[in-house]
Amino acid sequence: MSKRAKRYSVRMAGIGGQGVVTASHVLSNGVIIDKGESTMVPFFGSEKRMAPVESYVRISEDAIYEIGEIIYPNVIVIFHTQVITHGKSYTMPFYTGLKENGVVIINSETVLELQADEEKELRDMNAQVYHIPASQLAIDFAGTELATNMAMVGAISAILGMPGPEAIEKSIRERFIGKGIVTSGGTAALDNVIEKKFAKKAVLVEKNNDVAKAARAFVVEKGWDRWFAEGRQTTSVN
Repeated sequence: MSKRAKRYSVRMAGIGGQGVVTASHVLSNGVIIDKGESTMVPFFGSEKRMAPVESYVRISEDAIYEIGEIIYPNVIVIFHTQVITHGKSYTMPFYTGLKENGVVIINSETVLELQADEEKELRDMNAQVYHIPASQLAIDFAGTELATNMAMVGAISAILGMPGPEAIEKSIRERFIGKGIVTSGGTAALDNVIEKKFAKKAVLVEKNNDVAKAARAFVVEKGWDRWFAEGRQTTSVN
């Protein structure tokens, strides 16, 4: 019997100014660099800080035929706790559609206290809820919270086992130095803010990669990289 190809659907949710769309670009392109298949679609209303933002990334070892919104993700990535606590999301409750044995990754230094019914529903679907101090890692390794999105990319890739660290590093370089990605006006404006934090783009790339690596190491140390590796993934075809 042939081994089933890895195939995951990732729904990212955050607020404007956190680089959610950039994170989805880097993750998706990293998969392609690693010889996999990937599609990504951003979804947002007004391009302004603190407004809800979602982005959908499909990654697979074989062909992908779906595009658009992800209704049933394997992984939900929460870039800001206000997505949960203030309902700053287009999908509520935040775990809506999460597949059985799925994973929720929350950017938080402490364990976020959920409502009793939320805890029960996540437990009933055997979901794993992981908290990672992505913003603090960004400050520690890049000197700015603006690199939070790269911490989330490092965490996602480690948990899923794809793409690898070398592909992520190359994808980060292409994102900030290459000319292959066309960004929206709001994302381009955010890029300009980020670039002012560093003297050269080479340093920008290095610092963002340091953050991604630190997040990957955090996930591996916690043992979270073993969840999907042990065969708990389910194919998403939505």
